[in-house]
Amino acid sequence: MTTVALDTGVGPLLRSWRERRRISQLELALRAGSSARHISFVETGRSRPSEEMVLRLAEHLEVPVRERNALLVVAGYAPHYAETALDDPAMGALRDGLDRLLRGYEPYPAFVVDGTYTVVAANQGMTRLLEGVPDHLLAPQLNAMRLTLHPEGLAPRIRNLRAWRADLLAQMERQIALVRSAGLRALYEEVAAYPAPAGRDGERDGQPPSASVPFALPLVIEHDGRVLSFVASIATFNTPMDVTVAELAIETLLPADPDTAAYLRSLMP
Repeated sequence: MTTVALDTGVGPLLRSWRERRRISQLELALRAGSSARHISFVETGRSRPSEEMVLRLAEHLEVPVRERNALLVVAGYAPHYAETALDDPAMGALRDGLDRLLRGYEPYPAFVVDGTYTVVAANQGMTRLLEGVPDHLLAPQLNAMRLTLHPEGLAPRIRNLRAWRADLLAQMERQIALVRSAGLRALYEEVAAYPAPAGRDGERDGQPPSASVPFALPLVIEHDGRVLSFVASIATFNTPMDVTVAELAIETLLPADPDTAAYLRSLMP
């Protein structure tokens, strides 16, 4: 749910998005097929933009779909994008496609989260990685950030927790600045308050850190007496037309070394 105040006015909100993107009025006008004068009038409230203009400006400013609906409401128009529950029958093809994708990624871990990092689907590779996590963290509405950073979750197993924690918190900060979600802000405040690790990254009981991965920050984690190394990737849907779909992210953990890949393959039936 958006936290945009409805009495702010669409002009100041559009100006805020433009400044956040570091785009001049002239540049935005050229992109949107308008004039700098008209953009100025819209931002100051001297001109009320049409529904089409609001959508066009939002597109060129890369405003998230949920926030585009909020801009339309503030401007006096109906929301343009639906928000369909993932368990709705209309989402059947999407759910089937996600399930096939997750199964196809086996034996490597993969999962799908929504806009507040709630896990909505996961494969067996991810389930294996979560073995031993307390049930209260695995209850319905399980949250990827909470699972990873909670002191009873995966955090004690992560060899480079300081670096991984800092990266996840920075990711959340960027998203909060973009979508201004009260739920996301509450989650950030919760996980940021979890105890921060001390000492140098990679050291555990005097052992040296795992070999570094030069092309991306690795997740170095212990599992069943072994040290596994992954690099993470995130995929989203191209040109989403539904708020729910726009906020889904498919996260995959790719083995960062041959030993990790071989071990995960050995777990396959």
